[in-house]
Amino acid sequence: MIETTIRFFQEGGFFMYPISLVLVVGIIIAIERYAYLTVAKRSNRTVFDKLYSMIRGKDLNGALKYASQSESAMGMMVGAGLQRLARKQSREEIEYAMEEGLLETMPRLEKRTQYLATLANVSTLLGLLGTIIGLIAAFTAVASADPAEKASLLSQSISVAMNTTAFGLIAAIPLLLIHSVLQTKTNEIVDSFEMAGVKVMNLISERSGQQPTAKPAARPQAPEASGAQPAPAV
Repeated sequence: MIETTIRFFQEGGFFMYPISLVLVVGIIIAIERYAYLTVAKRSNRTVFDKLYSMIRGKDLNGALKYASQSESAMGMMVGAGLQRLARKQSREEIEYAMEEGLLETMPRLEKRTQYLATLANVSTLLGLLGTIIGLIAAFTAVASADPAEKASLLSQSISVAMNTTAFGLIAAIPLLLIHSVLQTKTNEIVDSFEMAGVKVMNLISERSGQQPTAKPAARPQAPEASGAQPAPAV
C-alpha cells in the first residue's frame, strides 16, 4: 500500500507537491484551531459557572474582581457588564457593554477557520490545473508517436494526468469536513456567550427586583387658609 501511494505520488507530476503543501498547511491550521476552541469552551464554561454562583450569592465585588483577573473571553464579557452595574447604569447600558465584549471575542474565535475552505478550493484547482497541463503534454507526445502505440500511450498519459485531480480531491474533501466541524464548534461557543449574557441579565434583574423600595414620606397637610373661621365650640 505504501509503495502504491509513493508511485501514485511520483506519477502525478510537479503539481503533487503544491497540493501536498496545501494539505499540510490545512492540517496544521485545523489542529491549532481545534485545540484553541476546545480550551476556550472549557475555560469559558468554568469561568461562567464561578461568576454565576458569585452573582447569585450577591457577591458583586468578588465577581467583578474575579472577572477582571480572568483572561478568558467570558470573564471579559461579564466583567464589562458588572462594571456598568457597579456604576448604577441602566439595563440597556449593561447589555451594550456585554454585546461589545462579545463582538471583541468573535474575531478570535473565527480566526483562520475560513482559510480551510480556501485551501480546499485551492487544492481542487491545483489538481485540475495539473491534469490539464498533463493532458496537453500527453497529446503533444502522442502527436509524434508511432500510430500503433498512440492508443496505449494516450491512455497511459491520461491516467497519469488524472492523478493530480484525484490527489487534489483527496486533500480538499477532508479540509472541507474539518472546516464544517470547526465552524459548528465556533457557533456553539458564540451561542453559549449569548446564553450566558441572558442568564446574567435575568439574574441581575431578579436581584434588582428583590431590593426593597423606599416608601415615600408622608406629605404634610396644608395649613388652613387664614380666612377660614374655626368651627364654633359647642
